[in-house]
Amino acid sequence: MTQQNLQPITRELIGALRQTGAQVQENEPMSLHTSFQIGGPADVFATVSDERSLRGVLKLCKEAGAPVYVIGNGSDLLIPDQGLRGVVVSFGGDLCRLRLENETTIVCGPGATLAKLCKFALENSLTGLEFAWGIPGSAGGAAYMNAGAYGGEMKDVLIKCRHLDENGNPGEFAGSALDFSYRHSAYTDQKLVITGLTFQLEKGDYSVIKAQMEDYLGRRKARQPLEYPSAGSVFKRPKGYFAGQLIEECGLKGKTVGGAQVSEKHAGFIVNTGGATCKDVQSLVKMIQETVRREKQVELECEIKLMT
Repeated sequence: MTQQNLQPITRELIGALRQTGAQVQENEPMSLHTSFQIGGPADVFATVSDERSLRGVLKLCKEAGAPVYVIGNGSDLLIPDQGLRGVVVSFGGDLCRLRLENETTIVCGPGATLAKLCKFALENSLTGLEFAWGIPGSAGGAAYMNAGAYGGEMKDVLIKCRHLDENGNPGEFAGSALDFSYRHSAYTDQKLVITGLTFQLEKGDYSVIKAQMEDYLGRRKARQPLEYPSAGSVFKRPKGYFAGQLIEECGLKGKTVGGAQVSEKHAGFIVNTGGATCKDVQSLVKMIQETVRREKQVELECEIKLMT
């Protein structure tokens, strides 16, 4: 969620944010909080540990007209080199916890990593989340964009999300109201912050679940450039095509702009080979889109979210 009123951050607001219980840091480099390791400083970086604190931060920022940026695990984001003017909100504490609601239902906070969620499901012999093992994101971020891989998506297992609006008012979406489609959910187009998720899974065999997770992770390691910082797949899959294949066929594999490179391992990824800037990535994305449009007559839509 982003609020774009562009009012300056005052000392009074920073003090009030600390009173909510949030851990507040000033001029925090966003490169430390994104998988791309790119991004200038945020005016304020606030880590909230429970819903009460989050509600307080949202209300204060709304009243002050301060822009708000909510990040999960920072795995699908590109942050400008000049940073972010406003308040970046991250999750900790209770908002990263998981619990069993019953034998086959997991409730978790938005800040829980998918790795933690998948391990928790495995420990309880619950099947359905194997596809998410190895996706470097948070549960909230995955729900926001309906993340998926290997034939599975969040829509297959996520049955309910609780949220707060920009004024701190609670609400929830369940079932069809989650409005899932390819890399889209009800949250994609609204200024809402996910505060809790409910997953409906099935009882399975521990060894079978573990073997499937290991198989998927092995495939990722073999095919994806996990040795470099990246934001995952750069482009959504165009209908009838694979983005990486199109990019490779256009001869762009290994193409570089500054420190950003089209991965030599998988052309659907852009990696930070060292010192890449937001501008480098944007220039490379534009070059790829223009080349594929010209040579293949296919439009590539960016999957990475640029925060501004």
